[in-house]
Amino acid sequence: MIVTVTLTPALDKTVVLPAFHVDQVNRIESLRLDPGGKGINVSKVLDALGTRSLATGILGGGTGRYIEKSLKDMGIACDFVWVEQETRTNLKVIDPVEHTNTDINEPGAPVAPAVLEAVFDKVKAAVGPGDIVVLAGKAPAGAGDGVFADWIARLNALGAQCYLDADAGLLIQGAAAKPALIKPNDVELGRLLGRGFDGIADMAAAARELVKSGIGAVVVSLGGDGALFVTRDQILRGHGLKVAVQSTVGAGDSMMASMAHGAATGMAFRDTCALAMAVSAATVMTPGTQAADMNVVKELLKQVKIEEL
Repeated sequence: MIVTVTLTPALDKTVVLPAFHVDQVNRIESLRLDPGGKGINVSKVLDALGTRSLATGILGGGTGRYIEKSLKDMGIACDFVWVEQETRTNLKVIDPVEHTNTDINEPGAPVAPAVLEAVFDKVKAAVGPGDIVVLAGKAPAGAGDGVFADWIARLNALGAQCYLDADAGLLIQGAAAKPALIKPNDVELGRLLGRGFDGIADMAAAARELVKSGIGAVVVSLGGDGALFVTRDQILRGHGLKVAVQSTVGAGDSMMASMAHGAATGMAFRDTCALAMAVSAATVMTPGTQAADMNVVKELLKQVKIEEL
């Protein structure tokens, strides 16, 4: 079982708007709506990979109902906690003329501690030893930076494997609770460790130190330069693939989904890393935040280069 947790979901509205200009009337060329939020994005990619998951978190209002219906229409199991506040909408503006991708994200409403505990209760009821829980994205306003750390400690005690994709205090405190995997980008890794890095080798060594401290694996996404995959036994570098970028939103979530899929299905670690590179590259080739085309993934897998450091 894989459970994905999204405490601040969003309806992603992606618009293609050529030659955007401020202080002028701009005409949208196309528009699409996708259920979004990092954990939800992970569930969508898992579904495309053929692995079932349970999506949970917090939803509210008509926007929340649209998100839940969209997920159920995809065949993704849902068990959300409902609140009165309307779930936020995030606007993604793609300008194919200026080659820009601009995110305009709503902040999201604060929630009561009892709501957070209700989400945890749903997660706890769904998982057992060896199951994977993906904790991804931001916490609601006022929740505090320790919410994921607390959950990781409690889920570790149940024998579950926690995969963490967060930033700032959520990442710092969450990493201290020793999850099975963390997936920072290079900037987030620097924030976690409080320093910069002198090249890829230095970054890999820093990730290895985190693994030695008790974190199961560290995956460092490097954008167009690829990714590092670090465990106690291996340091692998996945080189970036040259693809036509439509939208960068969801690339990291696709990588996280691939890592969870590989672990859940017993794939070899190197093969899992190759899949993560192909799926994340295929994701940036798609507009909006829908899952990548698996036919494209199969073709990209032939181009993936994994190097052992």
